Amino acid sequence: FCTTSHQNKYNKERNKQQQRIKESKHIKIAKKERGANKQIMMNSTTRAMRFLCILASTLLVATTALAPSSFTRNTLRSAVASYSSSTLSMKIFDWKRRQADESHMNDPDNFLWDFNNIRAAPGSRKRKKRKGRGIAAGQGATCGFGMRGQKSRSGRSVRIGFEGGQTPLYRRLPKWPGRPMGPGHKRKIYNLIKLDELNGIAPGDVCNFQSLFDAGAITKSKYKIHKVVVGKEDFTAKDIIVQAHAFTKTAKAAIEENGGTCQLLKRTTGEVIVEEPVAA
Repeated sequence: FCTTSHQNKYNKERNKQQQRIKESKHIKIAKKERGANKQIMMNSTTRAMRFLCILASTLLVATTALAPSSFTRNTLRSAVASYSSSTLSMKIFDWKRRQADESHMNDPDNFLWDFNNIRAAPGSRKRKKRKGRGIAAGQGATCGFGMRGQKSRSGRSVRIGFEGGQTPLYRRLPKWPGRPMGPGHKRKIYNLIKLDELNGIAPGDVCNFQSLFDAGAITKSKYKIHKVVVGKEDFTAKDIIVQAHAFTKTAKAAIEENGGTCQLLKRTTGEVIVEEPVAA
């Protein structure tokens, strides 16, 4: 008897569950059908609204194109006059000038500017930001640098060109070897000998840095190569032989005009470089 009663209860519950499943399936199908119908209705209404908007815009464009233009020269002049006569109002942040009457200063024809009444335009000069003067000022204790971190410490935080550990820009870009200041190239720095320092040389003598230094015409130099340049005073020495490691074009032309000769020296040994005659 117990087994049959339990079996009957189980069968009743099973039938109820199957009935619920069927009802839920029917409800889902009905909901889907309602949603599809709503979507169809919405699509049709949107299409109708779009068609009406396009039709209204085309009618508006056609009427404006066919109607006569209402923009004339008189309307343009009246608009310009109203704009020029309008007084522009701006907020003056200087509390001392908010209530002041400065209408007489805005008349450039009848107002004379001098050092007593000239002043800066409103808003052109800002007050400096006071840091480290209490928390009420907004930039008090930490002065806007925060409480922790490398950039909040005193002194320089990071060096120039540092990018946080990644390869910096000056190392990512290639080094062009053809430039005169690139790696492997050095700028040649000469000791300059001016032409007016050679005026004390007698005609026919040979002069170089050592002879001029011994004669007291020039002072000592920390550079080992020397270059002859034009000085401030006139060059008066004639028929002299000048030895140097380099000459400027104007200095060489001045020496040769006075009957002198220019001899180039080697930078390493100091020997005279013999120029080979050019074949005709």
